[in-house]
Amino acid sequence: MVLDTGSQLSWIQCNPKQRTNSKTTSPRPPTTSFDPSLSSSFSLLPCTHPACKPPVPDFTLPTSCDQNRICHYSYFYADGTYAEGKLVREKLALSNSQSTPPLILGCAQDSKDPWGILGMNRGRLSFPSQAQVTKFSYCVPTRQDRSSSVTGSFYLGDNPDSSHFRYVDILTFPQSQTMPNLDPLAYTVPMQGIRIGATKLNIPPSVFKPDAGGSGQTMVDSGSELTYLVDAAYNRVREEVVRLVGPRIKKGYVYGNAADMCFDGNAVEIGRLIGDMAFEFEKGVEIVIPKERVLADVGGGVHCLGIGRSERLGAASNIIGNIHQQNQWVEFDLANHRLGFGEADCARLAK
Repeated sequence: MVLDTGSQLSWIQCNPKQRTNSKTTSPRPPTTSFDPSLSSSFSLLPCTHPACKPPVPDFTLPTSCDQNRICHYSYFYADGTYAEGKLVREKLALSNSQSTPPLILGCAQDSKDPWGILGMNRGRLSFPSQAQVTKFSYCVPTRQDRSSSVTGSFYLGDNPDSSHFRYVDILTFPQSQTMPNLDPLAYTVPMQGIRIGATKLNIPPSVFKPDAGGSGQTMVDSGSELTYLVDAAYNRVREEVVRLVGPRIKKGYVYGNAADMCFDGNAVEIGRLIGDMAFEFEKGVEIVIPKERVLADVGGGVHCLGIGRSERLGAASNIIGNIHQQNQWVEFDLANHRLGFGEADCARLAK
């Protein structure tokens, strides 16, 4: 399962239908999946369950009933992908000797992601909410190229390295029901600005805060590959990158329909010319991306800054994605409403 702090529902792929290869009639190799018939603790969620028809409609998780009175869900993500299936109750094994009580999960029959999602946001059906987890942290290594796989570290509860973490507040908005563009379940943080090299970009701090309608919030989302910025911030970043390495930008190339600061050629040399990049928060806390890692390999010999325009995804928020959370601990201290950062060699920790 992929850990996702930007979504609520945890789901697994359940016995996907066998699909055939378009070039042959032989079935494709089976994807990672879960067979409910092998579990003694699995049960389907009936339509009468409060999670299927909550007293206050949950527009972030549409549900419906089939002819057998079983609850179905559909979940759409900001990048346009989706998962849909049945809501079920099942235990999750945390180790050989420890498991959760039965949790409400999605049993996906139609999804483009075979691995499943561990939903970790602040929603009522998220894993922390249901399992009563008050603190968790993760450390994601840097991926060297698009073909390499990475394994990080994940803690439930106290992290032994937390003494050197630096913390910012997790912001909440009691008036969120009147803010249509706000995600009230996200981990919203008080971002203040962006620095490239020694240059503090001319971006008002208000750009990173939600306005009266909720647009502009800054959230930490481990499930988003890239970082996304609203136009007022993205344009300043791009202007500085153009000033530093403009002639080297790959013209007409846009990665993921959102990131257009991409380059052919020597990524190390271009990164050195751009310099370190930092996301600045309140209390002097910052995420620093060293110049050696400021560009990400997106395949085909192309490297990109790893920042896209959120408006191109139909979003109105700033999203600090997985790419800019790498090589550091990120701790979510839910009991104290704060989020901590601490530099680490995540690849070494995972061995």
